[in-house]
Amino acid sequence: MDLQLTGRRALVTGSTSGLGEATARLLAAEGAEVVIHGRNAERAQALAESIKSNGGTASFVVGDLATDAGADQAAESALAGGVVDILVNNAGSYAHLDWSAASPDIWLDTYNINVVSGVRMIQHLVPAMRERDYGRVVTIGGGLGVQPFNNHPHYNASLAARHNLAVSLARDLTGTRVTSNVVAPGAILVPAVQDFLTKLSPERGWGQTWEEIEYNSVREIVPNDRVRYGRPDEIAGAVAYLCSPYAEYISGATIRVDGGTVRSAF
Repeated sequence: MDLQLTGRRALVTGSTSGLGEATARLLAAEGAEVVIHGRNAERAQALAESIKSNGGTASFVVGDLATDAGADQAAESALAGGVVDILVNNAGSYAHLDWSAASPDIWLDTYNINVVSGVRMIQHLVPAMRERDYGRVVTIGGGLGVQPFNNHPHYNASLAARHNLAVSLARDLTGTRVTSNVVAPGAILVPAVQDFLTKLSPERGWGQTWEEIEYNSVREIVPNDRVRYGRPDEIAGAVAYLCSPYAEYISGATIRVDGGTVRSAF
C-alpha cells in the first residue's frame, strides 16, 4: 500500500534507536524525507546514512529537547533543510522507580523530558504547518497513561499528559488540515527488554527458550490478547498511517497498539 508520503518531510524526535528508529525507517521507505534526531551526532548520522544506503532520503539534527536551547537548535537545523510537514514526538525517558524512590525532583525532570520537550517542538513547528494548511503531529503515548501500574508513577503521569496535550492541540487545530493524534504502544520488544526478561527468567520460572520466556512473562506482567510483546515495526506502521492522507479524518484520537493490554471498548 502506498501511503502517499513522497515529497513530505518528517522530523522524528528520539529516533536513533527503538521505536523512533523503526518509525524513521518506515517513513523513509514510504517516500518521506526523514530528519533523524538525537543527542548523539554519531548515532544520528549513522542512521541517516543507513537509510540513504537503502534508497531513502535522510538527514540528521542534534539537540537536547529537555532544554530551550537544545530544542531551538534541533528545530532550526531541521527547518534549515526545508519545511517540516510531519512531527513525530517520540523522544522521552523512563526510569523504573516506585513511589518511595520517585522524588519530586524526578517527577519534575520526567515531566520536562517527556512532556515539555514535545511542547517545545510543537511550538517551533506547528505554526508553519497551520500557515501552509497542512501537517501531521503524532505523539507517542502509552497504555500506562490510562491504565497505570503502581510503580513508576512519574512516568505513568507523564504519558497521561502526552495524551492530553495531543487532544488539546487537535482542538486548537480545528478547521485546518493539520492533525494531532496519539499512538499508544503496549509492551514492545526491544533488545534491552529481551535481555532483561531473559536474565529475570530463572528466578521467575519462565522457561529456557525465548519462546517460553516471552509467552510466560507476558501472561504474568502484561496480559494481552496476542500473548506476546509488540515489535517496533508495528508501532511504526500505526504512526505512518496517521501521517498519511488516509488519516485526514482522524483527529485527537488514540490508536492503541498493545495487543489488547488496555481492556476498554473506548
